[in-house]
Amino acid sequence: MNDRNEDGGGKDGLKTPAGTPIPNPGNGSPFDLLSPDIIFDAVQSAYDIKPDGRLSPCSSYVNRVYGLSSEAGDDYVVKFYRPGRWSEKAIREEQDFLADCQKAEIPVIAPVENSEGEGLSAFDLEPEEENGRKPLRFFFTLYPKRGGRNFDAEGDSDWLRLGRLAGRLHAAGSLRDAPSRVRIGPELALSNLEKIEALIHPEFRAEFVGLCKDAIKAGYETMSSPRVQRIHGDLHRGNILERPGEGLLLLDFDDMAIGPPIQDLWLLLPGRAAECGRELGLLMEGYAEFGELPAGSTSLIESLRLYRMLHFLAWRALQRQDLWFKKEFPDWGSRAFWIQELEDFREQATIIASEAGA
Repeated sequence: MNDRNEDGGGKDGLKTPAGTPIPNPGNGSPFDLLSPDIIFDAVQSAYDIKPDGRLSPCSSYVNRVYGLSSEAGDDYVVKFYRPGRWSEKAIREEQDFLADCQKAEIPVIAPVENSEGEGLSAFDLEPEEENGRKPLRFFFTLYPKRGGRNFDAEGDSDWLRLGRLAGRLHAAGSLRDAPSRVRIGPELALSNLEKIEALIHPEFRAEFVGLCKDAIKAGYETMSSPRVQRIHGDLHRGNILERPGEGLLLLDFDDMAIGPPIQDLWLLLPGRAAECGRELGLLMEGYAEFGELPAGSTSLIESLRLYRMLHFLAWRALQRQDLWFKKEFPDWGSRAFWIQELEDFREQATIIASEAGA
């Protein structure tokens, strides 16, 4: 690893190495500025940890996540939040949820405290030229690395186990509010639709927007006033690991939200709820040992699925200028892309309309 000279330190004062200009990303992503040296400097300055020079990227939809090791032999995962996506308050509310889960002995991974005793760190990248641009602030967190295997529910006991875990999670989630986090509902869905509207291929824009608005309206009455609370928000099975001798481990609270509790259950299903009655029943049975789902929760599922589809499109739109994204998804936004998206949304809108008319 190269020798570096930091200017400032701690969670607020870290700058780039002295004498290292920061390139202008142009139309690219702020993440295109994160070089290995900058990442190592950030970790070393905030946590008094000396990285050994190895850096391995991890899969992440919106943020940038890397595995690294210290010269002392400890393994970590560092997450850099996309600038402008979450406020500092919103990130701290994610960490509050993790802390509440820990107190309740729910298996989660809490962030490592930095040299100032904080779970959240930050640094500024100074612009290359003095042209009125403000420094670019990156928030980041460091976690101890935990391994495990993906948990695939097979027998009844596995589904009950997942339901109990979700019930315990929501019992902790109900303890306080998170006013800076997104609220899953019709308003968020319309906001995400507005974000992507200009990107939809002109040939399909009117139909796509119209059918989405009609589908959101069809489910509006049931989705406008359900009981909501802090939830994981992205509790699919890829975010649950099994650690031998320890049990299940919940990962990735980045999409933690205020929303209907059923959101964290339907994402666990291997298919649509109508096709997974046994699995959903077992999830709800396990859940009931620790909490009660509001009446009519299952009627929200297909609207929630539509909201997630729109949210995913908005995620991708946010990343469309990233160099890695252009390389991995060169056809994103093309005519063929929107033909497939329109087909998927037509199907979902039809299901919502049929349920609304039932």
